[in-house]
Amino acid sequence: MVKNERLLIFVDEANVTRAASKNFNKNFDWLKFRNYLIQETGLGRDLVEMVLYVGLPPSTPEWQHKQSEKMKYVYWLKSQGFLVYEKKGQPRENNWYKANVDVIMAIDAVELTIRIKPDVVILVTGDADFAHLAYTIRRQGVKVEVAAIPQIMAAELRIAANKFIDLTDLFTTFDTFESAFDYGQQRDDEMNGNMATANGSASYVPSRDSRRWNGVRD
Repeated sequence: MVKNERLLIFVDEANVTRAASKNFNKNFDWLKFRNYLIQETGLGRDLVEMVLYVGLPPSTPEWQHKQSEKMKYVYWLKSQGFLVYEKKGQPRENNWYKANVDVIMAIDAVELTIRIKPDVVILVTGDADFAHLAYTIRRQGVKVEVAAIPQIMAAELRIAANKFIDLTDLFTTFDTFESAFDYGQQRDDEMNGNMATANGSASYVPSRDSRRWNGVRD
């Protein structure tokens, strides 16, 4: 009897949600996304954990409302079985804040790969900074797949992995922003380094205000 592959997934949340919103005018459906990654090969795979790395607004009075709204989003993700690591950002000039989760994502990916010993690791990001991580995991005898859209997939990361998963077809099935206002606001937010939010038929639907995550950068 052939055993199913054991799968670990690590997600750069801001990277993938921005790709869906900016390039496809789509809200992000996390449940459909998770199922797609598990079933993408058509082979049996057992998901051990799907870990999301999310930046939060700073803990300062001017960011308090947006942080509260973002935590509702994080709570919904956790309620759906995702393992979420959140990091509060640091204020920057011109209404920006920086929440760099790349380092902790890389550390976790190596530590959990060694501890859990999966057959496959999927890195959901297009960031070239994760190329060395892909090589490091492969040296543990674990297959590495990277998932993103071609527009944001760095060549260094793509060649470092065993396989590239193109998310274009999946993103086209996501729900479009409900109105021109939402899309215009989302595009404005993207230009300000905003994180996209999640919804979909089986997903948490944030309030209109909660879609305006001003100024986050990873």
